[in-house]
Amino acid sequence: MTESSSNGRRNGNDETSAAVNRRDPILQFLDKIRLSGDAMEDNEGEESPTELNAINSAGGFVIVSPDKLSVKYTNANLHGYDVGVAQANKPAPVKCLTYYFEIFVKDAGVKGKVAIGFTKEGFIMRRQPGWEVNSCGYHGDDGNIYRGKGTGEAFGPTYTTGDTVGGGINYASQEFFFTKNGALVGKIPKDIKGHLFPTVAVHSQNEEVSVNFGKQKFVFDVKGYETSARNKQQMAIEKIFIPPNIGYGLVKSYLLHYGYEETLNAFNLATKTTVPPILIAEENAIDEDDLHQRKTLRKLVRNGDIDAALANLQDWYPQIVQDDKSVVCFLLHCQRFIEFVRVGKLAEGVKYGRLELAKFVGLPEFQDIIEDCFALLVYPKPVESPVGYFLEDSQRELVADAVNAAILSNKKDGCHLHSHLEMLLRQLTVCCLERRSMNGDQGETFRLHHVLNNNSTRR
Repeated sequence: MTESSSNGRRNGNDETSAAVNRRDPILQFLDKIRLSGDAMEDNEGEESPTELNAINSAGGFVIVSPDKLSVKYTNANLHGYDVGVAQANKPAPVKCLTYYFEIFVKDAGVKGKVAIGFTKEGFIMRRQPGWEVNSCGYHGDDGNIYRGKGTGEAFGPTYTTGDTVGGGINYASQEFFFTKNGALVGKIPKDIKGHLFPTVAVHSQNEEVSVNFGKQKFVFDVKGYETSARNKQQMAIEKIFIPPNIGYGLVKSYLLHYGYEETLNAFNLATKTTVPPILIAEENAIDEDDLHQRKTLRKLVRNGDIDAALANLQDWYPQIVQDDKSVVCFLLHCQRFIEFVRVGKLAEGVKYGRLELAKFVGLPEFQDIIEDCFALLVYPKPVESPVGYFLEDSQRELVADAVNAAILSNKKDGCHLHSHLEMLLRQLTVCCLERRSMNGDQGETFRLHHVLNNNSTRR
């Protein structure tokens, strides 16, 4: 990717792009190409806690070990508020189903007032987690859970020297959960918003704990816990009844929408006697000629035969290509240039680019994609270059979809740019994003392709 085009993608002329998109919905396919280059990887990475924060701790009461994974209370504990507290160096990540960490009680000390929990940034480092608002803690001396006040609630067993205790967050159910020696102790509602830091506390002489942020294997089977949580969600989904003919109708409309003629015929034959008929919309009124022509065009583009696709478009749907600066013409000419690069005919590609792509140079909605296309000529192995995604089969598929959408959007009776199945999936995505927003933007981010891929591997 050239520097100018990548800067253009980051900054862009948003107002111009929005205005053009309102005029021509097919311009969405330009955005899809940009996403192909900019979103090759999921930018979901978050930094997780790795050690204790030795600077922001209860200095004078505790000593944090050199590896920053152990903390020991060294004071005589003259007052009840002389607590030794240490937070993790980073807050718990939020773009996941669960977060979990453990402590091992090396020594319960004189009074065994060890605690584990979660606190907000700026928490008072001389207070037990759970004693202050926006904090919670599971305490070892009484087994109580403390949630923002000095009095505890009955929760689980006490713990002492030799015990391993864990604390976690379930973002799907919005709950804190705690464990002891590999067994789940219990859960409580998570009523604290924002980022939370894993926190440990020691409160009497010689109390010492070590912390495991995941570098070592956890005693608790957190993966099994996550699997159980996912299964509960899946079971709830599968209990929802949907009439079979609705599902078949959605599939049928999808095949018709994209011109998959042979598959549609086979699907109709297979379901003719087993599924009650249902009408999704007017698009199920099949125009045999139109369906066959769209199928042929899709096959030509997927095979890289762009010249034949352009010729057939001129014969069958001249209105689509009469504007030689339209989005569809641009995508097809770009793809023809890409096909020259694919087979190593660089000189012919340059000649074609000067002849057909030059007319798009200077048009802001096309500029960055043109630059990236031409960048293919720079690399000795373009398929391995930063713009190598142009040479993937998915690029041909995208162009074929754009051609199909242009044909449908130009029909007199008016057709949706997307199939009913796609609109349903879009609505699903919006609902999942809204649910996550209601949880303070915490929990796994919804990525439809991950959901579909995960479900397909289970069956």
